[in-house]
Amino acid sequence: QVQLVESGGGLVQPGGSLRLSCAASGFTFSSYHMNWYRQAPGKERELVAGIRATDGSTNYVDSVKGRFTYSRDNSKNTVYLQMNSLKPEDTAVYYCNAVGPTFYVTSRRNNYWGQGTQVTVSS
Repeated sequence: QVQLVESGGGLVQPGGSLRLSCAASGFTFSSYHMNWYRQAPGKERELVAGIRATDGSTNYVDSVKGRFTYSRDNSKNTVYLQMNSLKPEDTAVYYCNAVGPTFYVTSRRNNYWGQGTQVTVSS
């Protein structure tokens, strides 16, 4: 049974920090690209950060570059999103997403989602 379990969300003041975690099970974690998406009320879901299975390289949406750091620990089947200098506009539900395995052609890859964790940045 595939599971992606996010944790670490909460309420934080502007300028504060949070670290989100996503623990994966039920699939070969090291063969999956892992992404974080977020969705604010009334807005489309957007890709915040991604980390590749093949080389661990990362990419970020422009609005979080320099503030968020994404990492993965294949020994723990977990990814971490360190969020610093948080802004009110970072308020959203954050979703963990797994796409793979990488040795499948793109059209045949699985696409798994977590249940989401709320991040609220407010004074």
